[in-house]
Amino acid sequence: MGQKLRQARKARHLSQADLAASLGMSRATVSAIENGTIGEIGVRKLMALGTALGLELLLDSRHERPTLQQLREERRATKAGA
Repeated sequence: MGQKLRQARKARHLSQADLAASLGMSRATVSAIENGTIGEIGVRKLMALGTALGLELLLDSRHERPTLQQLREERRATKAGA
């Protein structure tokens, strides 16, 4: 998440200080979020950062990783269909 925020900020040619000031946050808070060192971040701050950077917060269902058996079966089915 922090890396995505950093990429979006840099793509807009904004410094951490400029972004922070526009949102009423400290530069240190923006830095900690980008670096993943912040203990907790509120949803409102996260949404404000996303909005300012043209990003969308998306929640999705957690998908379990396939088992080795499932991967093997999928591979066999792909080969059989080819």
